[in-house]
Amino acid sequence: MTYKRNIDRLPIPPKGANVRNVVCHYCIVGCGYHAISWDVNTQGGPKPDQNFFGEDLSKQQGAESHAWFSPSMYNIVKQDGRDVHLVLMPDSKCEVNSGLGSIRGARQGELSYSEVTGTQSQRLTDPMVYRYGGMYPTSWDDALWLVAEITRRVVQEQGEDGLMVSAFDHGGAGGGYENTWATGKLYFDSMKVKNIRIHNRPAYNSEVHATRDMGVGELNNCYEDAELADTIVAVGTNALETQTNYFLNHWIPNLRGTSMDKKQQQLANEPHAPARVIIVDPRRTVTVNACEIEAGKDKVLHLAINSGTDLALFNALTTEIAAKGWTDKAFMQAHTTGFDEMLAANKTSVDQAAQLTGLSPDQIRKAAAWIAEPKEGKRRRTMFCYEKGLIWGNDNYRTNGALVNMALATGNVGQPGGGCVRMGGHQEGYERPSDAHVGKPAAYVDRLLIEGKGGIHHIWACDHFKTTLNALEFKKAYKRRTDLVKYAMEGVPYGDREALVNAVMDAIRKGGLFSVDVDIVPTKIGECSHVVLPAATSGEMNLTSMNGERRMRLTERYMDPPGNARADCLIVAGLAQALERSWRAAGKNDVADKFKGYDWKTEEAAFMDGYNKHADGGKFVTYERLRAMGTNGFQEPAVDFKDGKIIGTKRLYTDGTFKEGKAKFMATQWRGLQAAGKQAEKDKFPFLINNGRANHVWQSVYLDQNNDFVMDRFPLPYIQVNPDDMKDLRINAGDLVEVYNDNGSTQAMAYPTPTAKRKQTFMLFAYPTGPQGNVVSKGVNEFIIPNYKQTWGNIRKIADAPEVTRKLTFKDQEYHTG
Repeated sequence: MTYKRNIDRLPIPPKGANVRNVVCHYCIVGCGYHAISWDVNTQGGPKPDQNFFGEDLSKQQGAESHAWFSPSMYNIVKQDGRDVHLVLMPDSKCEVNSGLGSIRGARQGELSYSEVTGTQSQRLTDPMVYRYGGMYPTSWDDALWLVAEITRRVVQEQGEDGLMVSAFDHGGAGGGYENTWATGKLYFDSMKVKNIRIHNRPAYNSEVHATRDMGVGELNNCYEDAELADTIVAVGTNALETQTNYFLNHWIPNLRGTSMDKKQQQLANEPHAPARVIIVDPRRTVTVNACEIEAGKDKVLHLAINSGTDLALFNALTTEIAAKGWTDKAFMQAHTTGFDEMLAANKTSVDQAAQLTGLSPDQIRKAAAWIAEPKEGKRRRTMFCYEKGLIWGNDNYRTNGALVNMALATGNVGQPGGGCVRMGGHQEGYERPSDAHVGKPAAYVDRLLIEGKGGIHHIWACDHFKTTLNALEFKKAYKRRTDLVKYAMEGVPYGDREALVNAVMDAIRKGGLFSVDVDIVPTKIGECSHVVLPAATSGEMNLTSMNGERRMRLTERYMDPPGNARADCLIVAGLAQALERSWRAAGKNDVADKFKGYDWKTEEAAFMDGYNKHADGGKFVTYERLRAMGTNGFQEPAVDFKDGKIIGTKRLYTDGTFKEGKAKFMATQWRGLQAAGKQAEKDKFPFLINNGRANHVWQSVYLDQNNDFVMDRFPLPYIQVNPDDMKDLRINAGDLVEVYNDNGSTQAMAYPTPTAKRKQTFMLFAYPTGPQGNVVSKGVNEFIIPNYKQTWGNIRKIADAPEVTRKLTFKDQEYHTG
């Protein structure tokens, strides 16, 4: 019987079972899946003509058989109101994953809502409003009326700056083109909301402003380039854990040398060898370990820099590459501007960088050679990739720019085997009207809320209590303000609508905040809300997104959403219509007219109103055409529709034409720990509290928080600590510890990690039972990008390992051969 699932057999899908295209809704890789469903009262047989697979299932299937699925891929769900068997299994014909399924994606079946098996029973099923001292269900009309009425009155009194918004800006489970367009149309077209922030940062901004300002979009290559590169430079990314199947299906073949035929076929007339890998990361990760096993230690260079010194390293590498004459002069002359000025401004010697980064001069020189030294007279093909270690690290803007400088200087943008790209978290799916009115830098919304600004807060698939900086202060202020409104609502009968609204508005005038939370599950911030609206997620609605190589596909609806939950875009439509009625009833017809145009009845209608009309190449893209493209889809932007296929763009900038014609180099001088207070924090506290994600869980654990498979393994976030540091702290494996500094405190379970450096720890980010954001300072860069990574604090024991951690294994996570 399978662990924790109480399943000892699975039904056989019958011949003729329904099949729908699905993209895994977790990480940015976007693996292709198929949703196979059939009536709960039927199943197939073992003979080839009796089952969906057309195989003889009376015989043992091979290791790579497509005629196999695990209990984690299976469930019983509602489809058009009736129970059906559901299997969500990887598609072996998808170019992204070739049939691979990660520990996250291969559990989509069991993480679906089911009234039969009881999975995801915490899902929100009805609109909820605060009345009689608690949250109770109500109708959509009632909930949307209350939200619209309070929103309208706050805007009338405070202007649109009185409306605070937190919203997703991505694809996959928490977004998609349908939903980002809908929210964008509401807040940027019908209104001009300035005080808006993103799901994981306190302002409305890009995490990669610099590369965009240089004219280089952050997703500019294709996954195949990892198979073609001579060198892969990975900065602040732990790909095996967080982009698992991209690493396994596209990096590993190059590390092993099994992509040599592809290299020789596509890139003839130049020498080829298995890839080398440079990994820039203060800690040794499982990705470093895997690369050493698969490529050999002689082909892996781990640059374990002092935390936050990436910028100094990149400036020195570019300086060294230029001094050696290894730049791509023809490319730069034809397609870039400002190289000489950049080089002069950023000049950093190898010895200077060694002193700052803690690396040896030889390591830096070796990295420069691996990146740019010609191979028998031919340009070396180097792929640069980066993620949260850079994006959420020190001096984000300049560090991002410094890495792009190096990629441009070596001619590695727009070329096979190249690219300078972010690895990504969620999939992408952004299409909104212009946000120019928001400004740059945008408002620091968290600070405004803490300071008592605004009267109403609309939250779309965000949980700041787990995923923001300075989280402890934010939580205290937010609870205090929303409690003022709850006390006021308790003082009047809910059925007396005018008295209710007046009580809420009086509380807002006294510093209260009315909170509206739209989500699929109960959240920490939602505990403070006054209205909670249940949303549908991917597969419960039709949803389009693109992955890290701009591969766009349609996840077809394969099950009903829980109860009365709706797609976000249709919630927006209902709210916009309620706002139109509210403004019209208030005698403001000119304002009411701004909320016309939301008569969408389906997700497809929202898609056609947004992406099809406004996206680059969107006119070529429809649901019907995407269905025909299957799990491989096309790579954005679309450029044509021919012979029944959407024609996409494999790589950007192949002709050397960038956003404004030529790409621009950037001056990115080193300026130490940039965010206010970071250097003082480092000087005061002994431990680096590095943080990030893990392979086993997805982001903030929102679907896993009631799942035994995950929560039994990680009942609390782990903090990896060097064993010698643990001795000094008198803590043992599994002990509960408090992590604290002047910003706040949080808890974790101690995980002895021999490869961790002394005084350098790593803690799971955004975990509900111990948010690391509690100890992250409020310091940001000039564009209000947070620095989560460079956090320092102290550690002390709370208690010996309790029962929930005493039974756990704390085995070394690295694997070994031989």
